[in-house]
Amino acid sequence: MTQPPPAPSHPFAALDPDRVLDALASVGLYGDGRLLALNSYENRVYQVGIEDGKPVVAKFYRPERWSDAAILEEHAFMAELREQEIPVVPAQVLAGRTLHEFAGYRFAVFDRHGGRAPELDRPEVLEWTGRFIGRIHAVGAARPFAHRPALDVDTFGVQSRDYLLAEGFIPPELVEAWRSVADQALDGVRRCYDRAGDVALLRLHGDCHGGNVLWTDAGPHFVDFDDARMGPAVQDLWMMLSGERGDMVRQLSDILAGYEDFMEFDARQLYLVEALRTLRLLHYAAWLARRWDDPAFPAAFPWFNTQRYWQDRILELREQVALMDEPPLWPV
Repeated sequence: MTQPPPAPSHPFAALDPDRVLDALASVGLYGDGRLLALNSYENRVYQVGIEDGKPVVAKFYRPERWSDAAILEEHAFMAELREQEIPVVPAQVLAGRTLHEFAGYRFAVFDRHGGRAPELDRPEVLEWTGRFIGRIHAVGAARPFAHRPALDVDTFGVQSRDYLLAEGFIPPELVEAWRSVADQALDGVRRCYDRAGDVALLRLHGDCHGGNVLWTDAGPHFVDFDDARMGPAVQDLWMMLSGERGDMVRQLSDILAGYEDFMEFDARQLYLVEALRTLRLLHYAAWLARRWDDPAFPAAFPWFNTQRYWQDRILELREQVALMDEPPLWPV
């Protein structure tokens, strides 16, 4: 008998191993008892051994985060990329569908692909990675998303600031300091966007950092398109950069050496690097706050919402205010 969906305050409370296996059985995949929870907090993702078959990865989507249409856009985008022989891992088509429902949970099934972390300190690895990001963006520029939001000042910045203030996460004695520096940071982000001008938006991976790129002897493949959305191309490039300014200049040069084999890069977007970093910092704090009623979050992020945490965020945003007024990584 199908059980009711979990209570809204604990979206994954009822997603136990038996329910995971029953969900897979509902689409004709029968587990052999091997079940490994993978590193995911927004959703729940499991590697599952299959009787008489290869293991699969089952992804259970957080209720109420994305509409069905938005999830299907993610799947369709990945299928487009695979059709162009770009190394991504699309959702399997089972019974004619990629998105399934069981006991109140929506889920999709993917092939399991292993790999190691990319060596992003090697120029040839950065160039190779840039080449594939360029190919992803060439496909992403062909048409817009219809059901997924854009990455912009409002969705990542203003809404994040407003939520944290409205819900009382910031200690009372730090509210004014945090509010002031958040407002300064958002003003700085707007100035960066003004300097960049009217840059094109395209379908992005959205969370393209080293942890979402797996490397094999055949090169990279890209995983976890859950945050795919419309945005400027540089969003999928800047998270590959690290270290001091000179290091980032060299790394970006290597990435673009491969990227521009397939996609022209508008250098005005370099004004957005620190602005996008600032938006990500605000969005990340608000993401943790929005998920704090999920028991997995206090266990995994015990440092969140402490006095020290918000003091560090104030200092971090002050640094970002200064960085956004510096020249871009190279002249535009």
